[in-house]
Amino acid sequence: MKSRFKKAIAIISFIAAWDVSAKARDLSPDQQLAKAFALPLKAPEPETNKYSKTKVDLGAKLFFDPRLSLDGTVSCNSCHNVMASGSDNRPVSAGIKGQLGGRSAPTVFNAAFLSVQFWDGRASSLEEQAKGPLTNPMEMGMPDHGAVVSRVNSIEEYKALFAKAFPGPNPVSIDNIAKAIASYERTLITPNSPFDRWARGDAKAMSESAKRGFKKMNEVGCTSCHSGVAFAGPSLPEGVGFFQKFPTFENNLYVSKYDLKSDLGRAKVTGNASDEHMFRVPTLRNVATTAPYFHNGKVPTLSDAIRVMAKTQLNRELNDSEVNDIFSFLESLTGSVPTQQLPKLSVTSGTTLTPN
Repeated sequence: MKSRFKKAIAIISFIAAWDVSAKARDLSPDQQLAKAFALPLKAPEPETNKYSKTKVDLGAKLFFDPRLSLDGTVSCNSCHNVMASGSDNRPVSAGIKGQLGGRSAPTVFNAAFLSVQFWDGRASSLEEQAKGPLTNPMEMGMPDHGAVVSRVNSIEEYKALFAKAFPGPNPVSIDNIAKAIASYERTLITPNSPFDRWARGDAKAMSESAKRGFKKMNEVGCTSCHSGVAFAGPSLPEGVGFFQKFPTFENNLYVSKYDLKSDLGRAKVTGNASDEHMFRVPTLRNVATTAPYFHNGKVPTLSDAIRVMAKTQLNRELNDSEVNDIFSFLESLTGSVPTQQLPKLSVTSGTTLTPN
């Protein structure tokens, strides 16, 4: 009986392997190329912050909690709305007291696949990124990280949740706050887009227009920068950014029309003239949902953005048919957003943490 069972398992395994091999042989040359771009089903994570459901659940509460801001009006979700596009779909985001920032909020979806964070790459990880807005006077406005820790520590339920997620002395710390938020953000990935299904062998998952658009993206050179599983550049070690100059070709009307040269980009971080107008290459995943476009949010539509990129980065004029095909391809990068349930936030009894 055992011998017969083992033989059956071997036959099933052979058939499964043959089926996978057959599908691989059936892939078109473009699908073979696309396989390198398919989004993994799980985001990478550092050894210093391994996944646990306890951390993820805690991070979700913190992500939605506006009490992490000075006046209790702004949460992480205010600028990175996970119930929609992972961004706020505004040219620039609003912080406490209605203050407007200087750059458009990138989507949080699939940020876990980026090697650096922010448009200028100033944060080397999701953990480091999570700390920045908390004390930025234009964003969440807390005076320092100590004030953030004190506020979280003043909520009894949070103390219990941190003790469970981070066993050991002083579980409520700025590092653990950032780790919890980053753990939650690593669950915000959007696999199973039409493109991903097509790249894995489903010939009917993408429209013919989208297939032409992917081919055109490769032909004109878009994927020389927008490569990798996030369409944001090659896979690099955490903390090593992939940056490109924007705009590269300046002798066109788009540069002045959309004010593309007013932001010095990474030079604001490094102080180096060679970094002027250098930006982290943004992800193209879900880009059809994240208008307006570019670091300043001044380009209103995806069709406009396609034309701007072709001219300013490749010095190419695309015709309407080419733009439409690339538009269709970019739409095919819209993936399945993980189902979100608003967490019940920890409450205080008989007092407020955010007096005027």
